[in-house]
Amino acid sequence: MRLAPKLAAALALLSTTASAQPAADPATAEAIRLIDAWADAAQVYGRWPAYSIAIGHKDRLVWSRGYGHVDAAKKVPARGDTIYSICSISKLFTAVAVMQQWEAGKLRLDEPVTTYLPWAAHKPDGRDSIPVTLRGLLTHSAGVQRDSDTGNWTPPDFPFPTREHLQAEMGQHSALYPAGRVYQYSNIGVTLAGEAAAAVAGRDYAGLVTSSILQPLGLNDTRPFHPQALIGTRMAVGWSPLKRDGSRMLLNRCDARAITPAAGFTSTAEDLVRFGLWQIGLLAQETAPATPGVLKPSTLREMQRIQFVDKMNGGSWGLGFFNEDADDGHYIGHDGSCPGYHTTILIRPDSENAVAVMTTDNHEVWGDTVQVHKLLDARRSHSFKSPAPVTLPLEDYAGRYTTGTWDNETIILPWNGGLVTLSLPDPEPARHLSFLKPTAPDRFRRIAPDGSEMHEVEFRRDAAGRVVEKLEFFQRSVREVLK
Repeated sequence: MRLAPKLAAALALLSTTASAQPAADPATAEAIRLIDAWADAAQVYGRWPAYSIAIGHKDRLVWSRGYGHVDAAKKVPARGDTIYSICSISKLFTAVAVMQQWEAGKLRLDEPVTTYLPWAAHKPDGRDSIPVTLRGLLTHSAGVQRDSDTGNWTPPDFPFPTREHLQAEMGQHSALYPAGRVYQYSNIGVTLAGEAAAAVAGRDYAGLVTSSILQPLGLNDTRPFHPQALIGTRMAVGWSPLKRDGSRMLLNRCDARAITPAAGFTSTAEDLVRFGLWQIGLLAQETAPATPGVLKPSTLREMQRIQFVDKMNGGSWGLGFFNEDADDGHYIGHDGSCPGYHTTILIRPDSENAVAVMTTDNHEVWGDTVQVHKLLDARRSHSFKSPAPVTLPLEDYAGRYTTGTWDNETIILPWNGGLVTLSLPDPEPARHLSFLKPTAPDRFRRIAPDGSEMHEVEFRRDAAGRVVEKLEFFQRSVREVLK
């Protein structure tokens, strides 16, 4: 489907900080334009150093963009392919590695992990417990301690353990809980799962995931380590949260060492979306391909099937994957939080959309990722109760509008034959969209939540014919053209 010239030009402008991508359909293009304006305002008002988003649908990367800067000197713009630490999203790649060995018959999910790692036994404490298994480790229900006794998250140097230290400390500590009883998120636990996969494969962990997962999937910017030489150019530097005086502290690199299977990877928003699109494509297959791939479709379905429910906090876990039922659909994915970085990848199998969001602030981007999904849905499902009586040049009205006193800014953009308005910044934009329906030249009706038409909104032009302000309830808002 061909985009209208102005719409196509607008979408091309949005993609200037990302690699070339196929044109989106008109509905998706309008949604992306709003997402871009919302994300730009969020980064500016939130003062996040770097912020990146990527969106994919079915089998292709649709759009990506970065905001802010990668380096401390603020000279290198962030992009959709900027590299970030993805921390706990590393666990998804470890889970895939485990299930590859399960498919090969080298691992059993309900076998004691000590079958594969004799050194992984906890110090006995007399409590009755079922064995710690790979299934328990991947669902965070094995009762294993969360982190190493090195205090690995402690700044400034983040002393993650070596493999030798990890092996030695396992027998020095009792389990936190008997296995299978309660949810306890555990970086140590998923690390043990990764070690088991590497042990039965006869490979080192980094070599295993690189050759069996990252390379076959074409995830060329995803690594089981921090690429030191790229920090400040391709990879964003990590920052502390804002201090009271508005300053931030540049953080040291966080090398996960032995905890790499749980927290040591780096990637980009674009690569994580590609990883999500691979999942969406695999889930759509009803038969195993003739040529073996990274996983069988049935194996991925088993991984994403809910296998443990956290009754205390309400979360549901598959094998490595977090599952969440929301009012707009079922989300599958993971987030990652390391010193200086927050990242999320979420897929929606029903809409076949994959979204990744990343930042170098302490801002939790899970909610942002959900909002991007919701904004895509909002445009796809939107309709006016009745057709507009006129067709207007909607691009004439696009821009930021401000009173200079009552609000930061309101974005107005074309939307399904009318206009959409949204006050910015807004952490939940999908809840607060408002629509204008054209009724006459430069005149619109505000649409109520039930779809009925309300009061009139007028736009005014200057002598050259350019829209310069919006008039609503006799109050003027000045227009600034979007760059």
